[in-house]
Amino acid sequence: MRRLENLLARRAAILLLSTLIAACSGKPSNTNEANLILTNARVYTLDWPDAAPDGSVRPGAPHDKLGWHPDAQAVVVAGGSIAFVGENQEALAYENDLSRVVDLAGATVIPGLVDSHTHVFELGEQIDRISLVSARTEQDAVALIAERAKAIPKGEWIIGLGWDEGAWADRYPDKGLLSEAVPDHPVFMRGLHGFADWCNQAALDATGITAATPVPVGGEMQLGVDGEPNGLFINRAVEVLRSRMPEATDADLKRQVLLGLNRMAQDGYVAIHDAGLPSREMDILQALEDSGQLPIRVYAMLSLRDEDLVRKWIAQGPDKDSDSMLVTRTVKAYYDGALGSRGARMLNDYTDMPGHRGISGDGYGFNEALTADAMNAGFQIAIHAIGDAGNREAMNILERIIDDEPQTGKLRHRIEHAQVLHPDDLPRIAKLGFNASMEPPHAMEDKAWAEQRIGPERIKGAYAWRSLRKSGAAMTFNSDNPGSDHSIFYGLHSAITRQDKNLQPEGGWFTNEAVNAEEAVRAYTDWSAFASFREHETGIIKPGRWADLTVMDIDPFVLADDSPADLLNGRILMTIVNGEVVYER
Repeated sequence: MRRLENLLARRAAILLLSTLIAACSGKPSNTNEANLILTNARVYTLDWPDAAPDGSVRPGAPHDKLGWHPDAQAVVVAGGSIAFVGENQEALAYENDLSRVVDLAGATVIPGLVDSHTHVFELGEQIDRISLVSARTEQDAVALIAERAKAIPKGEWIIGLGWDEGAWADRYPDKGLLSEAVPDHPVFMRGLHGFADWCNQAALDATGITAATPVPVGGEMQLGVDGEPNGLFINRAVEVLRSRMPEATDADLKRQVLLGLNRMAQDGYVAIHDAGLPSREMDILQALEDSGQLPIRVYAMLSLRDEDLVRKWIAQGPDKDSDSMLVTRTVKAYYDGALGSRGARMLNDYTDMPGHRGISGDGYGFNEALTADAMNAGFQIAIHAIGDAGNREAMNILERIIDDEPQTGKLRHRIEHAQVLHPDDLPRIAKLGFNASMEPPHAMEDKAWAEQRIGPERIKGAYAWRSLRKSGAAMTFNSDNPGSDHSIFYGLHSAITRQDKNLQPEGGWFTNEAVNAEEAVRAYTDWSAFASFREHETGIIKPGRWADLTVMDIDPFVLADDSPADLLNGRILMTIVNGEVVYER
């Protein structure tokens, strides 16, 4: 023991001596460790008190009567951590023979972006398949499929993704035009948000689906005048077709998830929270982590619908560490459907469909007992809830479990989307200690029809970011990709202006619910870190924190005040994860 004490004392003396020598020489003590030095930048560290709930800037923020200004010029990275944040001259004192010095020439550096609700396998599949996002009509989508069919042997499947089932809800397509244009290939076309699928007759024939095929509760397989399936599957009925599709190989899944992850890195994200992973996808991600191939961090949410997977994790418990590239400590559940397809559960009838209130709970495959077991095992629960009834019932369930097992109330449970809230329920997210996990782009994409769906009063409680902030709720922003464009510039613009990419409507849509630049940036950075229990490791730029950084060619703080439309013109210049440059323009 004494020898150990003497050894530790000698090491401490050596460390002190080296520090004094470095101080005398004017060079920092860990200069030989600096591998990346970013200079001449507009650095916003976020290392100041959060904006107040009403959006006003707190004392200590780099903001004065002239507006926002950066609070640092340079960042030094040593290994996977931030070693220094401050002025250029001091940062350059860290330079050594192995340092890479990057003059950013006035580019902006913020804490690394986090998309806290993604479906990255589906994003990769969309990149790998035919994107239908640009299709505005049934004819547009069919034309894209027909063009691809010319280059594919007869009988092979054609898969497209991204037609907008919300925008098309009053004019849903069927198999007629698609079957006529593409008769010799089975065609599967997934909706943008995953709540409706569309196929041709060849796909129905290939999968053996007929009017007699069972449909899960909470789903609708639409029938034609002949009494047979017309090619459209809505809400939980999507599983009828998807479960009969040819299964992707492990090589397919690996290729697609890497396409998705690398796209996210290219677009400035250092981490994603993947919302609802089943067994095969978890196995693929684990293999990629084991082989060191994950380009960005993945915070995995297990799919509650995969009971065997959830039971396996309940037996072993959630991951305890935060710094692995793959961390699993959350279970994702679906409680109701989507607003666009009228599957969201409402307290009262849909304004544009009297007698209909959507679906939820057991009718949508929600397993309350398994949810309780996961919570008791220490898992954070993330519940998809869209309608005002869906949100109320989801919060009721979590509150009931917490009342029975109080220790489960400390797990920062999440309401994914929290899209339409009754005024009585709006304060409950904060009161219960939950996170509101929300998508600014959804408001801009839904505004064309959302008020028609639920009427002028209920819409006031929809996409209610400012109201939730004023209630004290924790919040995180994301894209729910590939259902929405995950561009941070689109996300920030949506959150700050409440306008779409065409700058409509003039003046913004329910702008009383908008947030400011600081809140929007925090919702994609340090507030997202809090939602994943990483607020002590990342989310702000500070010595000792992870070297996870995003560099962009615009200053969102300044533009939000001076020229918010120009937020849409931003470009990502560099993405740094764990001290490594994983993307550079």
